[in-house]
Amino acid sequence: MSSAHPHRLILFSSRQYDADTFCQANESFGVELDFREAHLDAQTAILAQGFTAVCPFVNDLVDAAVLEKLHAGGTRLVALRSAGFNHVDLHAAKRLGIAVTRVPAYSPHAVAEHAAGMILTLNRRLHRAVARTREGDFSLNGLLGFDLYGKTVGVVGTGIIGRTFGKIMAGFGMQVLAYDPGPPATDLLERGARYVALDELLANSDVVSLHCPLLPATYHMIDERALASMKRGAMLINTGRGGLVESNALIGALKSGQLGHLGLDVYEEEGGLFFEDHSDHLLQDDVLARLLTFPNVIITAHQAFFTREALIEIASTTLGNLIAWANGTPRNLVDAPAA
Repeated sequence: MSSAHPHRLILFSSRQYDADTFCQANESFGVELDFREAHLDAQTAILAQGFTAVCPFVNDLVDAAVLEKLHAGGTRLVALRSAGFNHVDLHAAKRLGIAVTRVPAYSPHAVAEHAAGMILTLNRRLHRAVARTREGDFSLNGLLGFDLYGKTVGVVGTGIIGRTFGKIMAGFGMQVLAYDPGPPATDLLERGARYVALDELLANSDVVSLHCPLLPATYHMIDERALASMKRGAMLINTGRGGLVESNALIGALKSGQLGHLGLDVYEEEGGLFFEDHSDHLLQDDVLARLLTFPNVIITAHQAFFTREALIEIASTTLGNLIAWANGTPRNLVDAPAA
């Protein structure tokens, strides 16, 4: 068993804003922090030698091979600084006796408000309007939008973020349809939301927004068939996980006009691309490059979570998870699903 001090934490894929917020939150915890810009993978896992706790980010690789190397180096806790955990081999972690914790909720308003911002941007063509006026073109041709009031929004996944988003859109006077395999959310029902089957939601929504985790049951839940079942010209927003949407299917739906607007903050092949500056290189992902050519598509680089409030909450919860685990009272554990 490792003799490493349990209050040491190495953070992979860290940036200056991670260092700033973790150091600020750490004033209440006193954890020894080590920040590394490198992504966690089988080659960089050696950097965690002697650290009982490792903190990866969403696009780091935490598969069985990486976990084996971390375990050999003394790691006994993977403290995720994210809500999602699809990048971790939970069965391998359990077999090795490595605990996995996450941040189940930080600022649900951050992601929900970003989704609302994407809807407004796409609807009113704000991205095109700003670029146009910067060039001295003040015409309105091609900028026609529609009132959100009276339209229908479909919320797929009504966890804390989905519920927050649904309430925001209800505030615009939209009818809210919701889909979730769990029990209906009382606060959404109080705002007039109706829970329906996914097929009914897709067929009747003017805007569909995804707020569910990436699980085997939700992988590519929006595929060619699902896109074809949506209202013609509807809007699709994904601030959840990239793998919820089959990216290849989007291009045909956009070309035919079946999909009228698309807003993505996540992308299924974003690993090694998002959170990095590739402006001096040719984009090698042909699907993403094609999506970026459509005027009715906006893509942001997984920034929906990126608010001051959310970052502080993420840091505080992550560090609190480490202390609780070290004290023998673990919280926010992620368990391996039943085989």
